[in-house]
Amino acid sequence: MNILLLGQNGQVGFELKRVFALLGTIQAPNRQELDLMDEGAVSAYLQKQTPALILNAAAYTAVDKAESEPTAAARINASLPGQLAEYAAEQGIQLMHYSSDYVYPGQGTQPYSEEAPSGPLSVYGKTKLDGDNAISATGCQHWIFRTSWVYSARGQNFMKTMLRLGKEKTELKVVADQIGAPTPARLIAQISFMAYIKNIHSGVYHLAPRGETSWHGFANAIFEQCITRGITLAITPKSVKPIPTKDYPTPAQRPLNSRLSLQKLEQALGTTMPHWEDQLAQTLEEYLEYHHN
Repeated sequence: MNILLLGQNGQVGFELKRVFALLGTIQAPNRQELDLMDEGAVSAYLQKQTPALILNAAAYTAVDKAESEPTAAARINASLPGQLAEYAAEQGIQLMHYSSDYVYPGQGTQPYSEEAPSGPLSVYGKTKLDGDNAISATGCQHWIFRTSWVYSARGQNFMKTMLRLGKEKTELKVVADQIGAPTPARLIAQISFMAYIKNIHSGVYHLAPRGETSWHGFANAIFEQCITRGITLAITPKSVKPIPTKDYPTPAQRPLNSRLSLQKLEQALGTTMPHWEDQLAQTLEEYLEYHHN
């Protein structure tokens, strides 16, 4: 089977490539081979490659930068997914796409269901929602996975930033009033593969581990797990100070509530999602193997 993977250099793309390679040949063009900003180039590439499945992990993920680059964010996050979905609808093939908890307003304390009213707070969130809607509107067979707080053993992410800072600093301030579930890219790829193999119903699904924490709680868990593994740090969990979002201003507004209901996905797959802390332990192990520490 000929599979097209966009966004291979990202955290999710890297993991998707590893898992879906079991099913066939993966075409994963880099930026030199395919400029995703160029609608004509994307169209020509699709006509030439004729994929049987499209995995779209490409995204404009610089949340703060998107506030000043709305056109670029809209192309990659909204019109590109729409273009891929139109092609999928014409050819009768399947599209797998990745979205975000940022499509919701982030209020309250209840987990959002897939049917909850959207209300993005940022350009990034708005463009991700526009992409989801563009895909749905084509009627193609699709799976949209909305996820939260993505990290992995590779790439730039919160876990790796904390590991670096934890070795350099004796005190850190971390936001404690944004609540969600840290989601490893590896888990996203594994669940995507399960969803494809089981051929679950077309639609939007929430994909994250069970449990919830704050960024402050996530940082503490990272440091505590490092200590149990004998990794030398300059910092101790006690010296990680909780701060409110208002004390860490950013160009783009962040949702305070990123809790996602997993009921729909768990029912479709007939499984229970693992807990975020167990997933952190696995991801840290992978990071340590990867860096030969």
